[in-house]
Amino acid sequence: ITSKLVFLLLLNLLLLVLGAILDIFAAIVLMVPLLLPVAVGYGIHPLHLGIIFIANLQIGYFTPPIGMNLFIASYRFKKSITELYMACVPFMVVLLGVLLLITYVPWFSLWFLE
Repeated sequence: ITSKLVFLLLLNLLLLVLGAILDIFAAIVLMVPLLLPVAVGYGIHPLHLGIIFIANLQIGYFTPPIGMNLFIASYRFKKSITELYMACVPFMVVLLGVLLLITYVPWFSLWFLE
C-alpha cells in the first residue's frame, strides 16, 4: 500500500468486519500490536488511530447482517432481525459519515491536544 489514504480506507473496512464478528476488546488486543507500527510509519498519530479503532469497532457491533447487538436486541425486544436492520440503516449512514470525518480529518480527533 503506497498511500496513507488507501491504508486508512482498508483499515476502516477491516475494523468494521472485525467489529461485527469479534468482541471489541479481543479485536483491540489482536490488531493494535500489528497495525500500530504500520500506522506510525504512515504518519498517523497513535491517538488518532485509537479513535479510529474504537469508532469502527463500535459501528461494527450493529452492522447488518452479523452485528452482535442486533441479535441481542431481537431476542430482548421480540422483534425480527429484518425490522431491526431497517431501523438501523439511517443511524448507520450518519455514523459512517462521521467515521469518514474522524478518519480523513484528523483535527476532529486531535483538536484537544493542541
